[in-house]
Amino acid sequence: MTSDALSELARLGSATVYEAGGRAGFVDFPLIQVVPGSRAAGPARTALCAQDDNLMVHAAMSRLQAGEVLVLTMPDPQPVALVGELLATQAKARGAAAILVDGAVRDVEELASMGLPIWARWVRMHGAHKKAVGSLDEPVVVGGAAIRTGDVVVLDADGAAVVEAERVDEVLAASLEREEKERVKRSKLEAGELSYDLDGLRAIVEEDGQRPSANARPEVESRHQDAGPEAPRK
Repeated sequence: MTSDALSELARLGSATVYEAGGRAGFVDFPLIQVVPGSRAAGPARTALCAQDDNLMVHAAMSRLQAGEVLVLTMPDPQPVALVGELLATQAKARGAAAILVDGAVRDVEELASMGLPIWARWVRMHGAHKKAVGSLDEPVVVGGAAIRTGDVVVLDADGAAVVEAERVDEVLAASLEREEKERVKRSKLEAGELSYDLDGLRAIVEEDGQRPSANARPEVESRHQDAGPEAPRK
């Protein structure tokens, strides 16, 4: 994959890439965007930390290459800070495109001023241990999305999408095609047309309106049908 392709994926954004890629690779948990307005795309460099431990984040710095997205997780993600200012300083010095943390970060004001794009599940001051060995460059699962070292991670204000390394060209082409279709559609919407008609949604609603609703309650034939004999009036 080329740097131009990665730049285009970052520009197109996570939502477009996710949709164009067949709605695959969705990182499904709330992400905190530490640097507002940031966006990034790059091949993943994965680190599976031991539980509540960031020893492998330090180890990952020795393998981290310029343009990569450092992806950090642990067996049971918890609000424990895997990254703070000093680790982020190392990642920036090594040219990381971004960091994705399935855990917590701290020193967020310093991280924001540093400008390195970082996304995390939590912000917590609670620090990690540095005692237990995990693994590097092994496949991990983050928010339900499988990520291998070399797969491309696209991050922005909408979240994170993962593109398998072998699908990058295909998904980029589909994303550009989707962008063009949306440009044409946007011009029609600006002219006053409705997505209700352009997307064929009116036909769905009107066709459905000709059939009894699945949730409709049967009409009651008589309010007193099953009420038993009428009580005598006093």
